[in-house]
Amino acid sequence: MPIRRIVLGLILIAPLAACNARGPVNVASDDAAWYTGTMPDKPFDVPLVDKSRLDPKYRRQVVRYTGPEKPGTIVVDIDNRQIALVQEDGSAIQYGVGVGKAGFSWKGEAHIARKGVWPDWSPTTTMVSLNPDLPRTRKGGLDNPLGARALYLYQGNRDTLFRIHGTNEPWSIGEQLSSGCVRMLNEDIVDLYERVPVGTQVLVKRNGKYRV
Repeated sequence: MPIRRIVLGLILIAPLAACNARGPVNVASDDAAWYTGTMPDKPFDVPLVDKSRLDPKYRRQVVRYTGPEKPGTIVVDIDNRQIALVQEDGSAIQYGVGVGKAGFSWKGEAHIARKGVWPDWSPTTTMVSLNPDLPRTRKGGLDNPLGARALYLYQGNRDTLFRIHGTNEPWSIGEQLSSGCVRMLNEDIVDLYERVPVGTQVLVKRNGKYRV
C-alpha cells in the first residue's frame, strides 16, 4: 500500500481516540511528509516517521541516567514529555511522548499487567460521556488510535485505564493533547514493547514526583 494512502487513512480517523486528542487536531497540509516508509510487522507494517521533523530531544536515544530507579523501570516524565527505560550501566533509553491535556494527566506507580499487539480500542465511560458520538470499539490496525502496540497500566489488580501506546498522530509527540494516555511513535512503542516484560514497574511523574 503506498505510504500516502496509509497516511491519508490515518488522518481521517485521528479525532476518534479515547486516548487520543479530545477533538480534532489541527495539522499541516503536508501530513504525508511525516512518513518515510514502513517497517515490516504483522499483521500490518509500521509507518516510519521522518525524525528530522521532531525536536531532537524527542528522538529515541541513549542518555546518561542518574535517578534512583532500578534498571528495568520505565519512568514517564509528563513535564518533559519523555520516557526513560533505565538500563544496567547508568544509562537509559529515552523516547519522546505525547501526554494528557491539563486536567487529564495521571501520575503514580503502576505496572504493566498486559501487552497488546495492534490492539483493539474502546472508549472509557468518561470519554463516552464527554463525546457520545464516539464509536464503541475499533479493531486493531492502521486506523486504530492505540497504534501498533499498547502497554496496559494497572495498580494491583485494578486497571488504571491509562496506557502507553502508539499513535497515528506523530505531530503530537512533545505535545499535551491526549485524554491522559502516554503516546509514542509507533516504531518507538514497538521498540519499548520488545524490551519490557509484563510486570515491569512504571513510574509516571509530574513536577518531578510520582507520589502525592
